[in-house]
Amino acid sequence: MYIPPAFIDDIESIRATIHASRLASLVTATTEGPVATPLPLFLDESEGEHGVLYGHVARANPQWKQPPIGDALAIFSGPDAYVTPSWYATKQETEKVVPTWNYIAVHAYGPVEFFQEPERLLEAVTRLTKKHEGARAKPWAVSDAPADFVAAQLRGIVGVRIPVVRFEGKRKMSQNRPDADRIGVAQGLAASENHGDREVAALIPLPV
Repeated sequence: MYIPPAFIDDIESIRATIHASRLASLVTATTEGPVATPLPLFLDESEGEHGVLYGHVARANPQWKQPPIGDALAIFSGPDAYVTPSWYATKQETEKVVPTWNYIAVHAYGPVEFFQEPERLLEAVTRLTKKHEGARAKPWAVSDAPADFVAAQLRGIVGVRIPVVRFEGKRKMSQNRPDADRIGVAQGLAASENHGDREVAALIPLPV
């Protein structure tokens, strides 16, 4: 991923983006070309030097059967928003402005392992479920379903394990613009009816 110096993200923010992500994309290179699957992943920071990503794909998905060439790539996205040059103070001064996009993106690389052991699958789906059910008033648990039903469902999936060897994080939030431009962008996005725009507005660094 191309990351100009102004947009390099720090490791703590990178991990926070992964933990907050609801859906990722798993990309592997194969002899038949690149293959990608959208899927939820969670990061276990207690394993390995950089942590390990876990998830699962459908057994019918051919991605797990195609031997990967090199490391796999997991892509996570944070808030994003279109930025109109109309918000820039620079527009009034020079008119030398163009539209852009503010966003957060994280790429995680590592060798991918696909596993089928029922015990490991059950642990992975249980942890993934807890992550997404935990904030609910009455969280659903895998153990709420009949054991034989869960066992049958596990036979329909294949686990994914990626020991992360490196991260790339990009936080493009108008850091390269003058103070007055950043203030204008933050104010413009904060006034939007779109929730995602307002999220981005809160992330733009403003002068103290």
